Amino acid sequence: MKPKYPPESSAGSTVFVGKDHSGNWVVREQNGIFGGMFASRAQALKYALCENGQHPEAILEISREIELVIPHSPHKARVDKSTN
Repeated sequence: MKPKYPPESSAGSTVFVGKDHSGNWVVREQNGIFGGMFASRAQALKYALCENGQHPEAILEISREIELVIPHSPHKARVDKSTN
């Protein structure tokens, strides 16, 4: 898959596919809505297509390193700071 300019599609967002610093294949939606790590390029592309509603025009394969970033949940477990 050749890189293209960010598309205007009904999918609404771009999905990046590339390798991380360890050589794992990574899929990451531009807004962090979904993502994952994969053993092969084929698995990564299949996941990206499935998650973005079958819009191949919205998938960009990049040559630079890409890391999977999992955002912190806004609903973190609370820590009891009271003294006993």
